[in-house]
Amino acid sequence: MPHYLAMRFFAINGSDRLADEIATCGGIDRDPCEFRTFEDGEHKGRPLVAVRGKRVVILSYLHGDQESSVNDRLVRLLFFIAACRENGAAHVSVLAPFLCYARKDRQTKPFDPVTTKSLAVLFEAVGTDQLATITVHNLSAFQNAFRCETLHLDTCEVLTGPIAAERDSRLAVVSPDPGGVKRAQLLRESLAETTGKDVGFGLMEKRRSAGVVSGALFAGDVEGRDVWIVDDMIVSGGTMIRAAEACRSAGASSVSLAATHALMDGEAAERLRDAPVERILVADTVPLADGVADTIGAKLNIVSSASLLAHAIDRLREGG
Repeated sequence: MPHYLAMRFFAINGSDRLADEIATCGGIDRDPCEFRTFEDGEHKGRPLVAVRGKRVVILSYLHGDQESSVNDRLVRLLFFIAACRENGAAHVSVLAPFLCYARKDRQTKPFDPVTTKSLAVLFEAVGTDQLATITVHNLSAFQNAFRCETLHLDTCEVLTGPIAAERDSRLAVVSPDPGGVKRAQLLRESLAETTGKDVGFGLMEKRRSAGVVSGALFAGDVEGRDVWIVDDMIVSGGTMIRAAEACRSAGASSVSLAATHALMDGEAAERLRDAPVERILVADTVPLADGVADTIGAKLNIVSSASLLAHAIDRLREGG
């Protein structure tokens, strides 16, 4: 696709605040669109400017909250992509900072669905050329599920800055489960390069069956270190808190949490407020649920993903 195509940039599904920050960071003009909900709950969305022959970029949240379910947001996005295609868009890129249905990426029980693969079919069916997301749950599954082009944006650099600011610390990075080891290793390498110091590493055992989490084995070099437990998302907080308690028992000087997607609700916020951790660092890939920030309090810090997304859009626009 020629990189010199004029671009249209739309923000849907409540992503206006993030879109405005992206527009400011990247010098990108937002384009207007309209969404209407009918009496029976059906809805329609359409661009309010011509998209024929244009490169269309659509920013969309895909989480569930009190305003809209995951399914509502997903269907609105799919239909909006289709509307752009039906009206002549030459190329459609989707920016979904948090990609829904990415956790069920393999069969773990008989007759299980592989929902990530079905999600890919839906995006491809409506004419998506390119899908970009941030810190997906399972990178290999994501890249193999889609036939359209996929772009994976990593928040490693975004998280490194705030963590590395305390340069006098003896740091360690811990994965709260075996599936996140590569993610934790990348952050560890980034911190070591930024600080010029040795960064320890640790790993927590985790098994989940029927919603029950077990596994108590911990291995790692955390004694006397300021530990950062890193994961792709915080939902209930249970996985991170288990790892935090294990790090405390192993002699960590302090324990903090870092995650890209803050999907926790009020009950999770209460658990995290009372957890044995000093800081909780998350990105703004989804808006915090009502009351979460107030409940967790001063230990919660939010880093912006706007510059990361603005840079991605700029590279797409320039053919990079």
